Amino acid sequence: MSDLTLWAVFTSSFLASTLLPGGSEVVVGYAATQSHTPIALLWMIATLGNTLGGLTGWGIGWWINRRFPDRALHKAEHQKALSRLQDYGSPLLLLSWVPVIGDPLCVAAGWAGVRFLPSALFIALGKGARYAVLLALLPGAN
Repeated sequence: MSDLTLWAVFTSSFLASTLLPGGSEVVVGYAATQSHTPIALLWMIATLGNTLGGLTGWGIGWWINRRFPDRALHKAEHQKALSRLQDYGSPLLLLSWVPVIGDPLCVAAGWAGVRFLPSALFIALGKGARYAVLLALLPGAN
């Protein structure tokens, strides 16, 4: 097992879960099929990185709301996410893994004041399930 492989999985998973574009699936898939790293370890590292990236988005939203309380989120995607969060609460963050809507959803949750621990739990569950499915369906994974 290479430390470089684990750092690559963590970094790509973290960055893919922030507002930056990126696909960690390629890195995780490559590591699962080309390295001798145990699948469970890859799953844990990818889930940790992706969860911390989502929580970074939550923290950015929380900070923006405290730093600029008079400003509203005006983008249509942010308004939609806020509306859904008000309707469904923190369990909606199970969808934080979904491309395009997941990152704004995490930011909106922080901005809307959704509590941190339930947010962290649902973000981790959603992202962990995504990587579990990816690794289970990957042919040739160790």
